[in-house]
Amino acid sequence: MKRFLAFVRKEFVHIIRDRRTAVILFGMPILQLLLFGFAIRNEVSEVKTGILDRSHDSVTEALTDRLFSSGAFIYAGNLQSEKEIAPAFAAGRMNEVIVFEADFARRLQRDGVASMQVVTDGSDPNVSRIISGYTELVVRDYLADQTDGDLQVAGVEAVPLMMFNPSLKSVFLFVPGLMAMLLMLVSALMTSISITKEKESGTMELLLVSSLRPLQVIIGKVVPYLLLSFINVITVVGLAYFVFGVPCRGSVVLLFAESLLFILTALSLGILISSITSSQQVAMMISLAGLLLPTVLLSGFIFPVESMPLPLRVISNIIPARWYLVIVRGIMLKGAGIALLWKETLILLVMTFFFMAVSVRKFSERLQ
Repeated sequence: MKRFLAFVRKEFVHIIRDRRTAVILFGMPILQLLLFGFAIRNEVSEVKTGILDRSHDSVTEALTDRLFSSGAFIYAGNLQSEKEIAPAFAAGRMNEVIVFEADFARRLQRDGVASMQVVTDGSDPNVSRIISGYTELVVRDYLADQTDGDLQVAGVEAVPLMMFNPSLKSVFLFVPGLMAMLLMLVSALMTSISITKEKESGTMELLLVSSLRPLQVIIGKVVPYLLLSFINVITVVGLAYFVFGVPCRGSVVLLFAESLLFILTALSLGILISSITSSQQVAMMISLAGLLLPTVLLSGFIFPVESMPLPLRVISNIIPARWYLVIVRGIMLKGAGIALLWKETLILLVMTFFFMAVSVRKFSERLQ
């Protein structure tokens, strides 16, 4: 029994002293708890709201003031017609538009009811429901505070409209997110693991001392995964359209071009991970903890970035999937073009060149 206890104690000390194992046992649970605790938020803290007021009377002004004084809504500008709503959503300038009908106050006093339309961006059904609920709550609070005799029986009917996804199909939300997650899994994770595997077996050293340049070695490694990932994009888009009915309202060519750019970004990130690690275990741990987990939690795939704390919102800016999700949702659901998506495209281009340059430099240093 003493020998057994001594063996257990020895193993325990060995596990604690091993840095990699200690990071997995202690660091990963803490990191996951912090990410899940701060990132998983059902509430929406900042709703960029536009106003389309056809009445311009005292009641619509009072409702507008009550809306923006509630704390959850941010003024995003006035609109002149309903034609401006879709471009404002596609550009990301607004999450919600309140449309007041003409003669709002007069209808309220004469008929006892007036209509205001709550238009939200249905590309994220969960957020749309929450925003509509917030707006209806503000309207109810406003009506409950009215003691004027002319408004005692008054009621405001908030009519919700989910633009781009009127039936609130959840598949419209998950298809772009799954595309980002699958491409990150195939491109970054598999690339980093395959290259570190060759490092462990010693075949990478043979390639580095051969006549091939480091850039040629990198390109030769990424081409197969580039082709496989692009086939995955075509498959997912085809299944989404023909099986689940997810439309592609924008240019299919632009969608494939942007997906190819994101694949290159993920591949260059996988190569960078492999260039700074020497074992498959470490590469897998970095890829899972540093890529897949942030892709699910911090990219806006499931939880809105706007509702996260400021530090996590800052970190989300360096997550490539966040910008790719904006691009895919913009093209497939909103019909956006490159004129509205140039900023996200430029960010992915800069990330790709940066990761690739660092990777080539690391491999060159290893060769020397």
